[in-house]
Amino acid sequence: MGDLEVRGARAEDIPAIVAMLADDPLGAQRESPDDLSPYLTALERLSADPNQHLVVAVREGRVVGTLQLTIIPGLSRRGSTRSIIEGVRIHADERGSGLGSRLIQWAIDTSRHEGCQLVQLTSDNSRTDAHRFYERLGFTASHVGFKLAL
Repeated sequence: MGDLEVRGARAEDIPAIVAMLADDPLGAQRESPDDLSPYLTALERLSADPNQHLVVAVREGRVVGTLQLTIIPGLSRRGSTRSIIEGVRIHADERGSGLGSRLIQWAIDTSRHEGCQLVQLTSDNSRTDAHRFYERLGFTASHVGFKLAL
């Protein structure tokens, strides 16, 4: 990726990741950059699971993007394996630079390498710009997603 490194997230990346997660109207309501302990605990759980890939995009030593890729073996679709892309965030200074496309392409390539037959993701209904972005990359809005807060 040239001047961009995509690597596994480390504890020292958590402040930058959480800042990106909180840097929009939805994230500002649900993230807590003042208390990083739950995020560090989550990083430990993610790091221990070989089917989880929490990655950061780093340019010139600075974290400028992140996403989580989850690999899920399954029975449906003739026993196919799928991946889910979650938590895609690009630093405000990098939006529109092509970084998001490069990061999603990394996730697609990794999914192929992991033997996945399908890559899926969800995006909040209010994120219409993100929907257009994913459609430009070849994703289809083929399902309706549901969530239940516990």
